[in-house]
Parts: sequence; C-alpha cells; structure tokens
Amino acid sequence: MDLEQEEALYEFLENATEPFTLDDITIYVQASGQKPDRKLIMEIGAYLEIRKIAFKQDNKFWVSRRTCFEPASFVITPTRLELLNGILIPGHRCVPFANPMTLPHRYKFFWKGELVPMTTTEAPPEELYPYYCIYGEEFAPQYIARDNPENEEAFNADPYEDPPEVSIHTLDMRVIYRESSFVPGDRFLVRTLDWKECRFEIEKAGKDDWPREDLDKWLEAAESGFENSFALLGPGAGTEEQISFAYWFGGKRMRETPSYSLEEFLFEKTNRVDTVPFGIETRFWFAGKEIPDSKNLQNYTVPPDRTFIEELFFEKNIPISEFVILSYIRDAFFRNEKDIDLVINRLIPPVVHLEEAEWDLLADYITDSMEDFYKGYSLFLDQGAGPVRQRVAELHTAVIELSAKLQKGEIETAWLPRHTFIVLSQIQGHAAALLEDLAFDESPSDSEIIAMDNSLDSMIDTYSDIKELINTAMDNFRRSNLTLIQGGSTTGQFWRMIQISISGLDVWRRAIISHECTMEDLHRLIQVGMDWKGDMRFRFYCEPSEGGKEYLHDKVKLGDVNFRGKKELIYEYGPKWNVKVIIMSSYQPAKDEVTRFITGEGAAPPEQVDGPRHFRKLVGSLEAGSTSDKQTARSELGLEFVPGGFDLDKMNRALRAVLKK
Repeated sequence: MDLEQEEALYEFLENATEPFTLDDITIYVQASGQKPDRKLIMEIGAYLEIRKIAFKQDNKFWVSRRTCFEPASFVITPTRLELLNGILIPGHRCVPFANPMTLPHRYKFFWKGELVPMTTTEAPPEELYPYYCIYGEEFAPQYIARDNPENEEAFNADPYEDPPEVSIHTLDMRVIYRESSFVPGDRFLVRTLDWKECRFEIEKAGKDDWPREDLDKWLEAAESGFENSFALLGPGAGTEEQISFAYWFGGKRMRETPSYSLEEFLFEKTNRVDTVPFGIETRFWFAGKEIPDSKNLQNYTVPPDRTFIEELFFEKNIPISEFVILSYIRDAFFRNEKDIDLVINRLIPPVVHLEEAEWDLLADYITDSMEDFYKGYSLFLDQGAGPVRQRVAELHTAVIELSAKLQKGEIETAWLPRHTFIVLSQIQGHAAALLEDLAFDESPSDSEIIAMDNSLDSMIDTYSDIKELINTAMDNFRRSNLTLIQGGSTTGQFWRMIQISISGLDVWRRAIISHECTMEDLHRLIQVGMDWKGDMRFRFYCEPSEGGKEYLHDKVKLGDVNFRGKKELIYEYGPKWNVKVIIMSSYQPAKDEVTRFITGEGAAPPEQVDGPRHFRKLVGSLEAGSTSDKQTARSELGLEFVPGGFDLDKMNRALRAVLKK
C-alpha cells in the first residue's frame, strides 16, 4: 500500500462502528464504488494481522477498536491525592477505551450531561508518573512533556534530569466531589461516548455498591484476557496493544461493569499478571515469568506489505522502510558524498553478506534515488537536521553491524546479556523511526531537533552499555573455550555457567560453578548474590517437563540432578521469594578456576521486604514518592540501598570470604 492508501485504511478504522470484511475496507481504500483488488485485499489483511490495529472476529469479519470499545464501560478510582486537590488526572485511565492517537489531556468528560471543566495542576513530575505508568514507566515522562509546550521545553533542557516542577491539564472535580459526597474507595463508572474523539460520560459508583461475586467474575475475565493475549501475541509492540487485546480476549464481560479499574487490577488484585522488563522497556506478562529473548532484530513498524527493496533488507535482518534508505541518501548529500559504495556499506555493513546480484540491485536503486532527490536537496536548509541525521545513521549502522556479528554464531547466546536482541531491536527501531522523520524536505522545528538530539543521546548511552556487557560476555566465552581447547584441569571435572534471577524483578546474576556444587553450596552463592543473610528457610526443586515438583536434598550435587529436559531449578526462600536458577553452558575449567560471579544487573531487595510487588512500590516511592513515602521506603530498604546498584567486585569478594569458611 502507498501512503494515501494507509491513511484511508486508518480513516476507515476510525469511523467503523460495525464488523467489516476485507472486501468492505478494500473498496473504501481503493475508492468507493470500485471492485476489490485481490492483491490489495491481501496487503490489507497482512497489515491488519501484523500491525494489530483491528480484531479478527472470525474467518470473515473484523472488528475495529472503535466498534469494540464504543459503547463500553470501565472504572476510574480517584486517589486520595486527587480527592484532596479536587482533581482527576486522565493519564492512562482510559486505555484502551480511547483513541491512542489522542493525548490524555485532550479527552472530554461529561457529568450529568455537562462538560467537566479543565484546570491545571503543578507538581514535581515524579509525583505524576504513577498516573501514566500503564503506558510503560519509561514513557511516562514523554506523556507529561507533551501535555503542553512549557513542559516539553523543561524536559528538553536537560535530558538526564527531571525538571523540578511541571504543569498538567486535569479535570476540575471540586464541585462533583462535593455534590456527590465522594469518599476514598468510591469509583467513577465511565462510558465511552465516542472512541474516536475520546468523549466519556462519568457517574458515581459507591465503594460498596457492587457485590463481590460480580467483581470476582470480572477479575477472572480480565486475567484470562491478559493471559490469552500473552500466549497468542507475545509481548507485542507496546503495553497499549497488550491491554487492547486483553480486553478483546476477555470478552464482553471485561468491557462492562461491575469491574475494577485497570490500575486496581494490575497493581493490587491480580496474582497472575505482572509488569516485567522487556529490554529497555516494560511489558505486562505472566507473573513470575521472564519474556524470552528473540534471535534477531524485530521492528514492529516495518511495513508488512514490503516493497522488493524493503524485502531485500528484511532478509538480511535489517527491518527498515524505504524512508530510512532515503534518510541515508540525504545523509550522503549532507556529507557531500557521491560514492554509492559508501552509502551501501553504511546501510548494510560489510559483515552482512550481499550476493553480487543483490549488490547490483541495491546500487541501481540508490543511484536512481540519489538522482531523483538531489535536485530538491538544500544543504543550507539541512543545517539543523543534517548533524542529527548523521549521528542517528551512525548509531543505526553500529546496531546492525553488532547484531550481524552476534548472529554469526561466534558466541553461544546463553552467554549474552539478558534480552540482548530485544535491546538492540528497540534501539534499532527508535533510530529507524528518527531516520524516517528526517527523510523529508521539510526540516523539523528547533524544539523537535532538540528533542531528537536528547533522545539520541539516551540511545547512544544504552547502546554503549549493552555493547560493553556483550564484550565482557564474549571475553568470558572465549576464555572458557580456550580452556577447553587447552585441556583444562586434569580432573575431568566440568563446570557450568548459571543464571539466577528473582521472579517478578529485573534482578539477575550469572556465575560459574562446579558440577560438584551441592544445593547447600548453591544456597550460599544465591545468598551472597542477593546480599541476603540466610534468616529464612529455603529449598530447591525442579519441575520436570511432565509436571509436578521434585524437591532436592541439601547434599545433592548439581551434576547429579536429573533435569528431565528442563535445565532450571527453583529456589524457594521464605514465603515471598522465588529465585529461578537456569543451568546454562558447560565447559572444562582451568586448573585455578574458582566459583565466581561474572555479570548481573539490579539491586536485590532486602529479604524482609514483603515480596516483589511491594519491593517495586518501595523503589518507586524512593525515586518518585512524597517525603513521607520516601522515609517509609528508606526505613524498609535500608540506608545503604541504592536502586539499580550492582557491584561485581564487591560481590566476588564476599563470595570468596564465604567459600573460605
């Protein structure tokens, strides 16, 4: 599809209020009255399937987001802070019942037929982040920044520090709270009047108005909806997509009341759905489970109906659109380069093999494109965007090259940092999106250029961090392989690399241990790795592939465990903590090999904290809570706790001291 057809497709979906067929949407996209083009039908079908912008009802009919969520009912539960200040912050409260193309501060709410007036609220941004975190904690600052130009300017002033205070648009609820005698625990029942224009009607629902059994039925539908979404679609392109499909798979019951608010469900009621790390982003996922890494780059914005040149790049694991190629061509103009080979080598680094015919095809395409666009290019007008485009292209090329090297099999993927390809995919996807924005004649505004530059700085920092971790992993892998080639020790004893991670948290460690290590030894290693004191009972068990638990005695050696195909153990420590122990690659050690940690991430929670969910709340309070919340968090976490802190050398010193005892 071309751009005009894509725009027509989105226009159709925004206005569709009844189930439709591919014939229906194809006629609209072509132009009303024409017969459906079978090729276009296939392209539209692929587009809907891959982009997840509509729901497939059966083999014939599709349902738009608007049809699914208008009219439908959901719940918003005001916080004590909102009641105290007489406001309501739309934030993420209306996901997925609102058009995602509209920002929350533009929503319209009606009370007894009257439009609820807007006001503004000033606060430090960390106090407002919880009202936007369902979009993903990493995206909350962007939503607040886009509330108004002043916020955007304040955030762009220093990309590494939040501004001391921001102002956001909120609903002025003072009269409504007073007239309805609203108290903490009361809810708003919200009906979607217009999904496209984001118009909602609200009415009060008392905290004791709904029977518990009705709420339990909604809870079951919600948990089933989310789990079906995860199982069928994976982590998806974002949390908004996950939530939309959860409400679809949860059925009509999930889109009506009585119900809990989405916040209550995700952060208080469910034990089956949790927020988990997904590279440099977050997703919702099965509680206690980790999202598996991919094995190549994944860019959810790459066109599903790829052109021949986009398909060539896609087959080389470079998922980009032709607009990215155009941006590289503009970069060549900015560099005053005319050598086609230089452009090709930046687009497809030499480590990626190109057949001669593929090279010729790409060279012809770039030559023709350069001739087409050079006449309209102005170096003078490109002075603002040119330097940013150049830096983005260099980062994009570096990511493609690093990914290609990893895929050549020089290192076992088990040795790589967790979510290596997910992180690289996210950097590549963000860089490609910036290149698409910089591919056209019209230069972005100065404020947009500043925002792009700041975003680029953050991406470069992330790339540098992941590359350093990859280099460390490759060094460890090569040393272990070299030891194996040289014969290792004379004992014939094999060692293992293991990964230990706390379920529900982005806290993990990798270590090298002997096959002779007992469960008691492994317990001590985990205690050191998590800086725990051993004050609670522990036990290990493995879960054979056919189900059930098999508990292991303290004296059982790692080399004697019968994993029955599933190379992992679960370490239960007290009533709240489960640690997954993944058994990774095996190798023969050097004569002086010692048990040691080799990498890791995240500060582990103190063992007395009441489980992963409570720990995340404490860390959130420590970083963005009120003064009293911070004091409470500090008293539970300890004065020496540093969020995200991980000191490998200190950990190995502590391990050596334990092993000597």
